[in-house]
Amino acid sequence: MSERHETLLYLNGVSVSFDGFKAINNLSLIVQHQELQAIIGPNGAGKTTMMDIVTGKTRPDEGEVVFDAVHDLTKLDEAEIALLGIGRKFQKPTVFESHTVWDNLALALKNPRHVFAAWFRKATRADETRLDEILETVRLSGRRRDLAANLSHGQKQWLEIGMLLAQDPQLLLVDEPVAGMTDAETAQTARLLKDIAQTRSVIVVEHDMGFIRDLASRVTVLAEGSVLAQGNLDHVSADPRVIESYLGR
Repeated sequence: MSERHETLLYLNGVSVSFDGFKAINNLSLIVQHQELQAIIGPNGAGKTTMMDIVTGKTRPDEGEVVFDAVHDLTKLDEAEIALLGIGRKFQKPTVFESHTVWDNLALALKNPRHVFAAWFRKATRADETRLDEILETVRLSGRRRDLAANLSHGQKQWLEIGMLLAQDPQLLLVDEPVAGMTDAETAQTARLLKDIAQTRSVIVVEHDMGFIRDLASRVTVLAEGSVLAQGNLDHVSADPRVIESYLGR
């Protein structure tokens, strides 16, 4: 129980089946405060379903999913979970391409307001300071006045990460962020996520082993819906079960 209270995200004995197929099978996982953790594993290992459960898109059949020691995520819907401070970035970036980088971030700012009013709200001095910080974090300070449509694929990914940061989450779930990126963008993304993890927790699902090595984080290997191995990349890469189920393919 003490372990549960010392962690930001706590999954214990979580299982979920779809049409008789056990997508998640007695999964237990912890994410510490201000931790960067990489999740790897073969297709069908349960990585996406795990993120669906954490964000409220999928309800587990059994098990505990606890956030920040007190919040039972299995009893909350997606909107309530997002308001608690859990943000998710999907593989394909979704930004407002006809708006500037700055406006994309301004629209995403966490403020108690009606969605329609967000389009007409003027940023305060505090908002502008916050947006400047986010632009610097996501390597887009020099592109603030550019339309999002004119960004490279990698820069659009960074912008969407910035839009999540504008919501001030405690935990970011990031799905395959470097797919389609150049080598330079991939290396920058690893540094970007490490910077973010100085102040909040980040879970990254990815297949690019070079990128995972650049993250230099704890790695959790999923297979058949449960944890197969955990440790640094060298440790899990040397595990015969990981080689057989994933790396050897």
